[in-house]
Amino acid sequence: MTTDAARAAILEGRTSLGIEFGSTRIKACLVGEDPTDVLAVGSHEWENEFVDRRWTYSLESVWSGLQSAYADLVADLRRRHDVVPETFGAIGVSAMMHGYLAFDADGELLVPFRTWRNTSTGPASAELGERFGVNIPLRWSIAHLHQAVLDDEPHVPRIASFTTLAGYVHWKLTGRNVLGVGDASGMFPIDSATNDYDARLIGIYDELVADRAPGVKVAELLPEVLPAGRVAGELTEAGAALLDPTGAVRAGIPFCPPEGDAGTGMVATNAVSPRTGNVSAGTSIFAMVVLEHPLANAHDELDLVTTPAGDPVAMVHCNNGASELAAWAGVFGRFAAAAGVELDGDAVFGTLFREALEGEADAGGLIAYNHLAGEPIAGLEEGRPMVVRTPDSRLTLANLMRAHIYGVYGTLALGMRVLHGEGVGLDRMFAHGGIFRTAGVAQRFLAGALDAPVAVGETASEGGAWGIAVLAAYLSHADESDLGTYLDERVFAGAAIDVAEPDPTDVAGFAAYLDRYAAGLAAEAAAVEAL
Repeated sequence: MTTDAARAAILEGRTSLGIEFGSTRIKACLVGEDPTDVLAVGSHEWENEFVDRRWTYSLESVWSGLQSAYADLVADLRRRHDVVPETFGAIGVSAMMHGYLAFDADGELLVPFRTWRNTSTGPASAELGERFGVNIPLRWSIAHLHQAVLDDEPHVPRIASFTTLAGYVHWKLTGRNVLGVGDASGMFPIDSATNDYDARLIGIYDELVADRAPGVKVAELLPEVLPAGRVAGELTEAGAALLDPTGAVRAGIPFCPPEGDAGTGMVATNAVSPRTGNVSAGTSIFAMVVLEHPLANAHDELDLVTTPAGDPVAMVHCNNGASELAAWAGVFGRFAAAAGVELDGDAVFGTLFREALEGEADAGGLIAYNHLAGEPIAGLEEGRPMVVRTPDSRLTLANLMRAHIYGVYGTLALGMRVLHGEGVGLDRMFAHGGIFRTAGVAQRFLAGALDAPVAVGETASEGGAWGIAVLAAYLSHADESDLGTYLDERVFAGAAIDVAEPDPTDVAGFAAYLDRYAAGLAAEAAAVEAL
């Protein structure tokens, strides 16, 4: 698109804005009528806090971060196109899935936001899983609510609604308490036949808490559910002021249903149809596989969620992704600076990743655990990041960095073994996230870890903010085609895709690493007990 054409599209509102609240960055992405035309981007760095033994973000940081990311996008628009937008064709909001934001009848937050990283919901998760007959992970919103009921928390009788971070931001911008079906599926189980909460399980839950919390009727507390392609509200005057305090943006812009980062990851990698899947790597890491048929058994390692269109998905979710790897990169970046060599973050990662290619296939006997937070699949209630080696292991920079990259995939691979045991088939696995920006390293190692081809597209570094922008753009096309067809024919038809086939040496090396990784989890558990 030429600069003049882009400027005209921006001024006339023929654009779609996507905003995603990730774990470490709030990102904004503006696309044109062709969603592959990225017109501007913006971002704001933020970080969760560990307060009173709970992971949280303050609501003040939500709004200051949103405004900063949007202002950064407007600055990018000025630089590229010499224009300040007043309207958009559509807006979408996405965020980290799960967690717990509970409000009273006046819309006041009852307890600090409890994020997906919290693993204090074990008793609730176990009881719900037994009663429902499906796995209810620790991070799901219903697990947080039920744990509050079990603990007799004083705020429970005052709850009028609870939602996710994406649902909260959408509500404040539009006045509507709704969720996209994908994000809703991480709050409470969804019936894919109705694209709504499972009515049978709603009844079971109300019976379960009838004596403990007689005022709680969960269907009355949950947000309304909408599939992709449905208009989910419009930007209000108050919402416009929250998004853009300068007053440039006008109210009345339609919104798509708010989604979770899992759903936007599926969209960003064109993995919304059966036998497709994706891996999203950031502060957390998770794999999503769209199912052809129901699983034979319930598994603690697997969540059952949905695509933004409501199709069933098996999800392997790990609380810990690339944060520990980033911390080690920071150490080496500081070493370079202390030695008089100034390198930016991308250069540090690129150097260390390329060095990892020189490492031994099994990382020389080293093991790197990335567990900053608890990790249910690994059986850890709290995190203890560790590097472990035996006296005969080979400690080199190359092996250390390969071990750290392997460590990002370790717990994920344990969960994928369970999915493989269910006979779930995959035609393609896409990957996205910043870890894949250095070509030919993390992608290659993931192919070895999964023993499957891994594709990375040209939008990999834009990730979920671009994915929710695409879902916003889909509002104008939902009457013409389903979401999968729209992505195939209008978004990804000409996309450049790089596919890494699994190298047999990497496959064998990672398998040996994973065996040691699984055996060494006892040391992780001991560290949690000791420290």
